[in-house]
Amino acid sequence: MAGADRLYTPELLQLAVRLADYPADSSLPFQGTARSPSCGSTIAMGLALDDTQAIIAIGMKVHACAVGQAAAAIFADASPGQDRDSVSAARQALERWLAGEGALPDWPGIAAIEAVRAYPGRHGALLLPWKAAEQALSNADRNG
Repeated sequence: MAGADRLYTPELLQLAVRLADYPADSSLPFQGTARSPSCGSTIAMGLALDDTQAIIAIGMKVHACAVGQAAAAIFADASPGQDRDSVSAARQALERWLAGEGALPDWPGIAAIEAVRAYPGRHGALLLPWKAAEQALSNADRNG
């Protein structure tokens, strides 16, 4: 149980509960989804963008463990003003960090789930919001 206590901290669980601040919204014009092959967690995300292609609104439907839920809240909190390049760079930095090949990425709030690195089975859940956002932003590029 000590391992779970280190992963599922009160801070992580509080983040997971905050998903209520970002309800799914099918009216948001750019939609993306992601699924973790390691645990089956899923996320569906809708985004609205400004004229510079920066995120101005987000809504999500998350079926994931507390790690995936907390990651989604962390992503959503810092998403305003982010664009495709910054989201992609953050996802790549997260993947390197999870693989032990880089420092903790510079994404606001990410330190709250730093313990996830020691749990490879949860890595896919952590990456879900960045992957779903990349898909939604890619759809925005295609649909201009």
